[in-house]
Amino acid sequence: MRRLSRQSAEGNQHLTVPAAVNDELRSLRARVPHLTGALVASVDGFVLARDAATSEAEGIAALTAVALGVGIRLAEVTGQGGFRELLVRGEQGYVATYAAGASAVVTVLAQPSVNVGRLHLEARRSTVRVAELVDAALAQSDKP
Repeated sequence: MRRLSRQSAEGNQHLTVPAAVNDELRSLRARVPHLTGALVASVDGFVLARDAATSEAEGIAALTAVALGVGIRLAEVTGQGGFRELLVRGEQGYVATYAAGASAVVTVLAQPSVNVGRLHLEARRSTVRVAELVDAALAQSDKP
């Protein structure tokens, strides 16, 4: 997976994602009742976009990177192929993380009453769009 921060003589340069990524997160929340938040993070734990009421986005992004590492390794060790998604069910609701291409992940928070099937359907659709947008932004940032 490609990292979204670049090292240069001036220090780290972070990718600027298009506004359409935020639009996609808002659209996802509108399509799935009971979502309480959504964010896009780089695979190394930096917030790229968010649509969440929580002030903990940076912490969630960092924990997402850790969970992603565990999920990738678990899928690999068990012979299940490449990482696609991870669902955590807690007493107060769900946290779901979806691969969005090779460089980003989408994490959503949902109430316990969410329709998990609908959540997966809509989040998978959104991650395809987010992956396209992030990959295009990466390609643009690679140009001199």
